[in-house]
Amino acid sequence: MKGPAGPVDPDPAVGETLDLLAGSWRILQLRRGHRFSSDDLLTAWTAARSRPDALDLLDLGSGIGSVGLLALWRMAPAARLRTVEIQRISHDLAQRTVALNGLQDRVTLVHGDLRDQGLVPASGRHDLVTGSPPYIPLGKGAVSPHPQRAGARMELEGSVFDYCEAAARSLAPGPAARFCFCHQAADPRPLQAIEAAGLTLLARQEVVFRAGRPPLIALFTCGREGLREDPEPFTLRHDDGRWTAQYLEMRREMGATEFRARPRR
Repeated sequence: MKGPAGPVDPDPAVGETLDLLAGSWRILQLRRGHRFSSDDLLTAWTAARSRPDALDLLDLGSGIGSVGLLALWRMAPAARLRTVEIQRISHDLAQRTVALNGLQDRVTLVHGDLRDQGLVPASGRHDLVTGSPPYIPLGKGAVSPHPQRAGARMELEGSVFDYCEAAARSLAPGPAARFCFCHQAADPRPLQAIEAAGLTLLARQEVVFRAGRPPLIALFTCGREGLREDPEPFTLRHDDGRWTAQYLEMRREMGATEFRARPRR
C-alpha cells in the first residue's frame, strides 16, 4: 500500500500539472480535476499547530494527499503518515507524489473506504487525525460530471458524520490527541457529528475569504476531552483584494511561499 519503490518520471503526464506543495515538496494534480486549495492548507496548518509534536498521523479521505502531506511537512522527521482514500485516480496521484518526494518510508497510502473498520479500525493510536469532508449532501447541488471533482464536493462516499466516527475510532487515548477538519461555516452538522462520535469540540475558527463578507468555511479542532476556546476569524484577503498579513504568514509557516496561477487550459 505504499508508494511505488522504483524510479518515477518527474514530468507530469498529459492532463496533469506538477505544483508546489510545501518547501521543496511538489504535488501531482489533474489539470481539470480536483486541485488542492486554501481549505487544505488551512486544515493542515490548524492540525500542525494543535499537535506540533505528533508522530503518528492519519488523513481520512485524503484525496491527492495534500492535507496529510502538508501536516507531515511541519512535523519532525520521525513522524509517519497513513492516508485512506476511496477514489483510485486520487490514490494513484498521491502514490506518485509520495515517490517523487522520496517519502515512501514515511507515508503509507491505503486505497479504500474510511467507513470500513477493517481499514480504519479502532486502533486508538494516532496522535493527529485530519480530514476535509465533502460539504454538499446529495440533492443539494449539481454533481460534477468529473468523478474526481464530484467525489471531493458531494457526499457520495460518506459525510462529516463518517469522518468524525472514523476519527474517534483512530485517536490515541488521553487528552492530547487531536482531530482537525474543515467544513462549511453555516452547516450545523459538524457540531452534531462531533457530538455523535463522542468527541469534544476544542476550537472552531471561521474563515473569511474576503473582509466584509460572511465566512465560508470553519476549521474544527476536536479531542477526547478539554475546554473549548475559539480563535478570532481567519481572513485571507482585505476588502480591496490584497492578501492579509495573517494569510501570508500562514503560508510562510507552511512552506508555501510561492504563488502559482492555476493553468487556464
